[in-house]
Amino acid sequence: MSAATRILDVRALRKYYPIHRGLLGRLAGEIRAVDDVSFSIDRGETLSLVGESGCGKTTTSRCILRAIVPSGGEIRFRTTSGAEIDVASLPRRQLRPLRRQMQMIFQDPFSSLNPRMTIAEIIGEPLLVNGMTDARERNARVAELLDLVHLPAAYLNRFPHAFSGGQRQRIGIARALALSPSLIVADEPVSALDVSVQAQIVNLMLELQDRLGIAYLFVAHDLSVVKHVSHRVAVMYAGRIVEVAPTEALFVTPRHPYTEALLSAVPVPDPRRRAKRIVLEGDVADPSNPPPGCAFHPRCRYAEERCRQDVPTLQEVAPGQWVRCIRAADLALTGIAAPAC
Repeated sequence: MSAATRILDVRALRKYYPIHRGLLGRLAGEIRAVDDVSFSIDRGETLSLVGESGCGKTTTSRCILRAIVPSGGEIRFRTTSGAEIDVASLPRRQLRPLRRQMQMIFQDPFSSLNPRMTIAEIIGEPLLVNGMTDARERNARVAELLDLVHLPAAYLNRFPHAFSGGQRQRIGIARALALSPSLIVADEPVSALDVSVQAQIVNLMLELQDRLGIAYLFVAHDLSVVKHVSHRVAVMYAGRIVEVAPTEALFVTPRHPYTEALLSAVPVPDPRRRAKRIVLEGDVADPSNPPPGCAFHPRCRYAEERCRQDVPTLQEVAPGQWVRCIRAADLALTGIAAPAC
């Protein structure tokens, strides 16, 4: 990616939570929820962030939006005017104008909509907060947004309880689009929906990306959805990115053992092909007391003595494919082969 088309550049992002103990609240340690995370997103691109629950995906996404204040690192965001701003160090008073360009789609469409507000009020609230005080103008814009997510304008005065989960998520997407953002963080936007509805919402997001040129940071754990929606995929483990690559390269030729284990759990829609599931033994690394060397080595079947001592760094092993593994060049890992024609 060129710097001219890059919309987000995250560099060495960290988020640590202190651990206090005793009556005096003595600092006894820290939880490294996000530790040295770096990636970038181009305009109109979808980067998916995947990994087990608790690996730091949601914390990373909320740091990018400054819903959580990061402990260190840089979050370089390019505004619509072309200026590059470090969101991580921006004073709180200067965040409000920037929030028009960075929005979020939440995981649960049932708890993310205020049950006391009508759909016109829910979608129109960002417009009202940002100066659109004329009710007719605001309702007209809300009607346009509803049409954009394929809902009729007749729903304007209804309350959230009247809608299904898929319809509620469409309303959440319309609210995120209200201020015409250039970056949307989608925090597992389809995990709470039925499978058939998931496909509708994912296809809607792809359609909106084509029409509006939006960039997505797509946080998920369902790799079947990730494969369909992403241009690139970043895999997280214990607060760190262990592999980032173009989607096809990562699914066909993974280079990190943890990625291989995740891919082995993806169902293959072909009864003639049976994937061998890789079951990871042991517990996920404790972010308050990570093991020495590679954090994944206690669960890795390819681990050697040097993996227990040396801390791996991200290295490029193929064009656009970066891996945090000492043995990346030695291993021939199994991915999900492309279906035969």
